[in-house]
Amino acid sequence: MDDARRRNHKRGAVELEETAAIAPGRAGDLVALDEALQALAHIDPRKARVVDLRFFGGWSVDETAEVTKVSAITVMRDWSTARAWLHREMSRGSSDGR
Repeated sequence: MDDARRRNHKRGAVELEETAAIAPGRAGDLVALDEALQALAHIDPRKARVVDLRFFGGWSVDETAEVTKVSAITVMRDWSTARAWLHREMSRGSSDGR
């Protein structure tokens, strides 16, 4: 995932810590996203990497497919499944009183 972060800087993408400083009212959301993404990485590392590359890295489906060595269709499926899973996990966290 370090390669995505290096590429981020070339594209002008913003790191998680920088985002928290820019949008302090959303810091709780970012923490919840980070926790959910870490949980996803334990369950399915490839889906977590797809999220990292696509969301944080700003990579296209084709770029992500090339780096992860899977088809573009698989990247789109992983992206869709991971987004739904993260949304559910983050929603569950907010209803648990976090």
